[in-house]
Order: sequence, then C-alpha cells, then structure tokens
Amino acid sequence: MFSSLKVRNFRVYWFGMLVSLTGTWIQAVAQSWLVFELTKSAFLLGVVGFLTYIPIFLLSLFGGVLADRVNKRNILIFTQIAFMLLAFILALLTQLKLITPAQIMVIALLNGVVMAFDAPSRQAVVVELVGKTHLLNAIALNSAAFNSARIIGPALAGVFVSTVGMSGCFYINGVSFLAVIAALFLIKIKNNVRNNRNNRVWQDLKQGLGFIKSHRPILLLMAMVGMVSLFGVSYIILMPVFASEVLKVGVRGLGILMSSAGAGALAGALLLARLGDFKHKGRFLISSSLVFSISLVLFSLSRNYLSAIFFLALVGGAGVTAVALINTMLQVNVSDEIRGRVMSVFMLTFAGIMPFGNLIAGGLTQALGVSYAICISGIICTVFFLTVSRLSPALRDGP
Repeated sequence: MFSSLKVRNFRVYWFGMLVSLTGTWIQAVAQSWLVFELTKSAFLLGVVGFLTYIPIFLLSLFGGVLADRVNKRNILIFTQIAFMLLAFILALLTQLKLITPAQIMVIALLNGVVMAFDAPSRQAVVVELVGKTHLLNAIALNSAAFNSARIIGPALAGVFVSTVGMSGCFYINGVSFLAVIAALFLIKIKNNVRNNRNNRVWQDLKQGLGFIKSHRPILLLMAMVGMVSLFGVSYIILMPVFASEVLKVGVRGLGILMSSAGAGALAGALLLARLGDFKHKGRFLISSSLVFSISLVLFSLSRNYLSAIFFLALVGGAGVTAVALINTMLQVNVSDEIRGRVMSVFMLTFAGIMPFGNLIAGGLTQALGVSYAICISGIICTVFFLTVSRLSPALRDGP
C-alpha cells in the first residue's frame, strides 16, 4: 500500500505536502465561514469559489506548457511561497478587522492565478519523483494525503475558529507552507524537460490539445472529470449553508461534516493504493461514479446529522476513487514530453470548470434552497454516468 514512500524524494515531498494541505483545509473552512458571517449569502459563497478557480480555467493550459519547459521543482517552490504570502495577508487583514468581502474575493482570485501554474506541475512531477514503476501507487497516496488533510484540517478548523479565531486559522495555513517549501529544497529531481523551447507557446498548446482530441478514451475521461467538477463537487461550497440552515449544527458540526467526506475519500484512496494495477478499471470507474452521484442525492435529502455524515463519507470515497482512477489512466498513457500539458487539461476540466459549478450551485440555492440544489446536481451526474456506461462499452469493459 505504501510502496512509493520507500523512494526518498517522494517521501520527503509527500510529508511536506500533507502538512501544507492540512493548513489549506483549515483556511478553506474558516474562509467559507467568514464569508457567510459577513454576507449571509449563499450566492456570494459561490462567487468566492468562482473567483478561486476561474484562473485555472483561463490559465492552466499555459501552466502546462511551462511545466513541459521548466524544471517543475522550481515552479513549485515559487508557487508555494506565493500561497504562503497570500495566507499571511489574509490573516493580517482579518486580525486588524479590516477584512471585507471584496478583499476576500481579490485574495481568492490571486490564489487561483497561482494555482493555475502550480497544479499542472504538481500533477506531472509525481513521475519524476518515483518513476513509472510506482506511479499508480504514488498517485493514490497523493490522493490519500489530500484527503487525510480533508479529515484533519476541517476538524482542526472547527476548534481553531472558536479558540484562536479566523485570523489564527489563516496564520496557521501560512506557516504550514514552510513544510512543503523545505521539502522542495531538500529533494533533487533530474530535469526531464525535453520540449523544444524554440516552439511558440501556441504551437505547444495545439500539440497538447491535438493529442487529447485524437485519443477518444482520453477525451471521454476528461468529459467525466468535467461533469464531476461542474455538478458533483459544488456541494462543498454549500456546506456552511447546509450545516447552518438544514442541520443547524454550527461551525464545529461543519468541520465534522467536511471531515467525514475526507474520511471516506481517504478510505477510497488507500483502497486504490492497495489494489495496485488491478483488472477492470473501467467497471470500477463507472461503479464509483454512480455511487458518488447517488450518495450525493441521498445526502441532499438528509435531515439527520448522522445520516448526513454517512452519505458524505460515501460521496467522498467514491468521488476520490473515480478521479484518482482517471488521473492514473491518463498518466500511464502519456509520454513525459507532453505530460504537463495533458495534466493541465485534466486540471482545467476538474478545477477550471469548478467555478461555473459553484456559480450554478449558488444560484440554485438562492432560488430553490440548498437541499434542492445539491439534489439536482446529484441527479444530473447520475444520468450522465449511466449514459456513459450504456453508450461507451469500451470504457466500461476496458482493462
């Protein structure tokens, strides 16, 4: 299950990233609660989510070109420092009671710009850290780190908001970036950049998009990621509203709800790591996608706190299994020369489309209520994945 952690470079990077991601989740929960306290608006929660991820939609393809041209480790050092500075700025403004919704939106937008260049390199650097032998296991363990942070971070946020305050949560996140920055300085990566730097940026973009277009299975996998992003994961931005207005459990209850989704996701990621290179990945992918979407519908109908926790755990587990499988199936079918650009499209369809999903979710919540908004999203995902299963037997019954 943990074979890729035997590789020193990946082990150092993985533990540093785990600390940093935990801080990021502490900030995410605290920031959502702060926006809701300042505005009492579900729609503005959606706007903040939109501003966080829209730069990925606009800029991540260029981040992929950069990842194929420049040492990915150097890119990541720069982006992690930028994230750290933005966290400290948010913390200081909050501590001085100068923070406004407009300032939160600007900081969210700047974080999104940094993420657009960080995400493709972060996805593509894994093979340089572990090699192709441990690639599947490393991708699963990366998901495990992310979702361990989803368990720890929101739970800590629920405690820290009531003890050290919102600004304290943001300072903790800023400090947490020191772990991954130190890790990046400690590791040594052979520069696998082979792309011709004499090419124009548009030539590189065209080459990457042409590769995806000419490989129908890859195109279909990207479409599945896009559906999860547009309608599936937008429930996260609505969690403060659901916790406050439907379940009436407050910020600590919100932390536990978010952690339950993270616990399920961690279980799903570890299951993938344990299974290794198993057969019938296509069937497992379709099954996981359907469990994800149906559980989302059942969660939206929950009025009991414990049942909501249970269904969120299923949502988290099935969702991360599906996305990690897609990530793996993409990476094993691309060459190093084009990996950054392919993963930038993966991030565009996952995180880049997310802002539009957040806006749709915020608008539906404003018009119909949070339960209806989440239920409609789950139904749309269910219909889409059933259609994919029926019309694409090659994917469903593939290796």
